[in-house]
Formats: sequence, structure tokens, C-alpha cells
Amino acid sequence: MNEFDKRIRETTGRDLHSADISTIQVNVGLRCNQECSHCHVAASPKRKEEMSWETMELIIDAAKKTGCGLVDITGGSPELNPNFRRFVETLDGLGIPVMVRTNLTVLLTPGMETIPGFYRDHTVQLVASLPCYLEENVDRQRGAGVYRGSIEAIKTLNKVRYGRETRLPLSLVYNPIGPHLPPNQSDLEADYRRELKERFDIDFTNLITITNMPIGRYVGDLRKQNKFDDYMRLLKSSFNPVTINGLMCRHQINVDWDGNIYDCDFNLALKLSVDHGAPSHIRNFDPATHAKRRIVTGNHCFGCTAGCGSSCGGAIL
Repeated sequence: MNEFDKRIRETTGRDLHSADISTIQVNVGLRCNQECSHCHVAASPKRKEEMSWETMELIIDAAKKTGCGLVDITGGSPELNPNFRRFVETLDGLGIPVMVRTNLTVLLTPGMETIPGFYRDHTVQLVASLPCYLEENVDRQRGAGVYRGSIEAIKTLNKVRYGRETRLPLSLVYNPIGPHLPPNQSDLEADYRRELKERFDIDFTNLITITNMPIGRYVGDLRKQNKFDDYMRLLKSSFNPVTINGLMCRHQINVDWDGNIYDCDFNLALKLSVDHGAPSHIRNFDPATHAKRRIVTGNHCFGCTAGCGSSCGGAIL
């Protein structure tokens, strides 16, 4: 039993279990047009992993079986998967809501010119990375020129009414630059809204703050700076038991490009597949078993329970 499991058992009197499957999160591949320093799955232009259409069909079948309220598509840059549009079109045709996590700059690459209109036509919910409203901080975390490209992409999305119509939500994502917890989500959203509107006349729906997990490239940076131990102490000392009910792993499954099932995208990065009796591949998906499975944890999970909590949907509290 790891330290996080012990803390959960001390707090709740039992192990951590899922409550339902309201979301199926799908990592369709690790190829990306960027190579961000905080990326927990270490995506880059060099990565070759990508989901096949056959695996996507299994996920579509699982989504129908669960009646889940959302298929959340991520990567890498999900748009770079050759079956991406077909996947979205099929889900939309079945009436299954779709969310896509985009890095924004991929929309500026050749061949992606029609993607904003495609998103609009299929009423795709968008979650877009913009880890700060200041150019210097974004480029330091994500690469030179990324900030200006991101601003251009958001303007393009605004033109097709993303962030300006209720049915076309555009959420922006903040990640801390250094080894600390995100600030208050509501306060930071007000800053983003003011700065982006004044500087660029940009609109968005809401801001999501996500704590950087001590895994992937980020843990390498922490070790280089001799800050890993300090960061882990911060996460553990900031454990907030009120966040437990809202942990994303309790309300979703995560499926990688090969069809392996995880409790979350962070466990995917660490290759910690579902366990404790739940089938570990989407071909053997069982709605009842997976909806009530015991969750696989590690000390990285302290990142999701620190402070106001963190999930793919932002702060929990």
C-alpha cells in the first residue's frame, strides 16, 4: 500500500473506488506539433503512437454501453491522428457529446484550416492550452512563438463563435510555470478575461487550472532543479480530504492508443493500468465492473488532492 492509499484509507475508512463512468477519456496518440516542458505524456513531433480505427470502434461501442455523457479526446495533438475526424463524426452522429483538448497551435499547421469549422459543425466542446496570459511565460513552458500562435488560433475560433455562443464552449487551461499550486481559479479567470480582452479582443467561456503532476517531463525538470522533494512535500502537506469525492478517476475511464484502460491520463503516462479485477483492455470492457472498480493510485495522486484539487476539468472545489 503506497502513501496515498494509506492517506485515503485513514480519511475515508476504505480504499478509493470509482462511482460511475460519466466520461470516457481517449488518448488517440502521442504525436504532437509541440514538445512542452510540463507534458506528462512526453508528447512530441517524434512520437509515432496513434490509435487505430478498430480501437476507436471499440470505444464507440463502450460509450454506447455506458450511456456516458462525454467522450473526452486528448493526445498529443488529437487532430494529428488520421482517423480523428471520422471518430468525432461517428460519435456526434450517435448523439454522444465530444470534447477535444487542443494545443491551439496545431490549428495553424497545413491541412488544419477547416478544423475550426469542423468543430463548430459537430458542436465539439473545446479545451485549449494557454498556461498564462503573458507571452514570456507561455513561450518558456511551451516553446518560442507558441504564445503568438495560440492567440492567433483563439481569434480564429472566436470567428466561428467559439467562446461567444453557449453551445460552443471554449475553456482555456492554466498550468503553473514553477513548482507551486495554481492560484484561485476564479480570481485567475478574471485576470485572463481582462488581459486577453484588452490586448486582443479575445473571448472564452471559462478558465481551468490544473496542477502539474510530478511525472513525465515535469519530474525531470524538478530533479534538474533539485526541487522534486520540495514539490512532493508541498503536494502531500496540501492534501485536502474534501476533494476526494470529485476526483476525476472516480467518474471516468481513460483509454490509450492501444486500447489499454487506465483510471486517468496520469496513470496512462506511468503505465499503471486498471487492476484489482477490472479488465485492462477496451475489448473486454464491462460497464458494471469498470464503474465500481478499485482505483490504482501512486504518490503522484497527491497532485489531484492538493489545495482546491485538480482534475482534467480544473479545480475540484
